[in-house]
Amino acid sequence: MLPANTTSVKAPLSPPDQTLIAQTVETRLSPGLVLRSLTPLPGDASNRRYYRATVAGGPPHSVIVMQLAEAESFKQSEEAVSGAIHQIAELPFINIMSHLAKAKVPVPALHYYDQSAGLLYLEDFGDVTLAEAVSQADAPSLESRYKQAINVLVQMQINATTPADPGCLAFHRSFDVPLLMWEFDHFLEYGVVARRGSPLPEEDAMAIKREFEGIAELLAGQPRVFTHRDYHSRNLMVDGLRLGVIDFQDALMGPATYDLASLLRDAYIRLDEALVDDLVGYYLDQLAERRVVWTNRAAFRRLFDLTSIQRNLKAAGRFVYIDRVKGNSKFLADIPRVLSYVKRNLEKYPELGRLRKHLTPYVPELQ
Repeated sequence: MLPANTTSVKAPLSPPDQTLIAQTVETRLSPGLVLRSLTPLPGDASNRRYYRATVAGGPPHSVIVMQLAEAESFKQSEEAVSGAIHQIAELPFINIMSHLAKAKVPVPALHYYDQSAGLLYLEDFGDVTLAEAVSQADAPSLESRYKQAINVLVQMQINATTPADPGCLAFHRSFDVPLLMWEFDHFLEYGVVARRGSPLPEEDAMAIKREFEGIAELLAGQPRVFTHRDYHSRNLMVDGLRLGVIDFQDALMGPATYDLASLLRDAYIRLDEALVDDLVGYYLDQLAERRVVWTNRAAFRRLFDLTSIQRNLKAAGRFVYIDRVKGNSKFLADIPRVLSYVKRNLEKYPELGRLRKHLTPYVPELQ
């Protein structure tokens, strides 16, 4: 019933050769630099590994070494349904990073790419994520940080979308109906069937899928903008006054609401509903200043909420997948939060009653 997931579990990476890194720092980066220490950093759910190389003789005083698990590409499990058949002989991370840098989006600079060793030497944005920066912040500071994140998002959506760049991978793949449905099915496969340990009854499965298809068709029919695809509080780095953007290598073209939903309906930070309302309005105001006007703000808000349902269900399924397939259970604690957003939005719109009826009995957090 559901697409096979072609992602396999990879063996842990061996630490990179510190002697090689020391030589690279001395010969390939700024003159006079010497490696002082190499410290492993916490990773994400990917197979990549990260290290901070502290150096003397700078600036820079440190660089981030990103170790690739393999020759990376767009998620293989999604290529068949995303239109991602365009081949560019360049690492996707570098390809997307170059495009965003041209668009004046604050992404890390690339100091050097050691292709044979699978090591990228990147600008260090520090250790403070937006999630960490706002965890103890007062209300005005939190709002200010999120408005800054929206400013960066608007800049990315405007500057990185037009003109289209055929050399950028993001313009050759999109959130179309097949990919959106792949993500919905991913939720059903892991967020429902794997969690409960048995298949859905056929009547409910078909009814749910029809409702999902309606949402997918609506989202896929929207005008498409450059979409980071994972624009949330752990992929935004607070570096002094700057907000740096990372983890952008899976960017594609999608509805304007997708990254906004990722930010404001975050798996890791719950924002007050009144603040969400204000920030959606702020986003639309910033677009209007750039002469991109949504005249029907209520329609935009409905689109934002439906996008949030799709995004949050995908995240819930992904978290179970990361646990069951990759053996990493740390994201399971975030499932109740993302599903609480779905519950709220399902209850908000009467036209989603059929989806509520058929899905809720199988997802405890929606009941």
